[in-house]
Amino acid sequence: MNETTVISVKTDKSTKNAAQKVAHDLGIPLSTVLNAYLRQFVRDKAVSVHMEPKLLPEVEKELLAVIKEARAGKNLSPTFSSMKDANDYLNKL
Repeated sequence: MNETTVISVKTDKSTKNAAQKVAHDLGIPLSTVLNAYLRQFVRDKAVSVHMEPKLLPEVEKELLAVIKEARAGKNLSPTFSSMKDANDYLNKL
């Protein structure tokens, strides 16, 4: 059996709690996740970080307003059966 050791890592409390929750939801201990990342780091000799894109708050607010209007059927252009109909509509604006 391999000898184990302890590594202390400083992180903010919310990150730790969120990581523990995700690991728990996946049904694995957080230590298993961290060991997997460490093994990958040693094997690849590279750091891989994946970040989800996040909208600026003002852009997200505007987008949510547009979605709400669209769901309510407001500020929508009509559908067209031909390019001529679409061009005629746009020329009238």
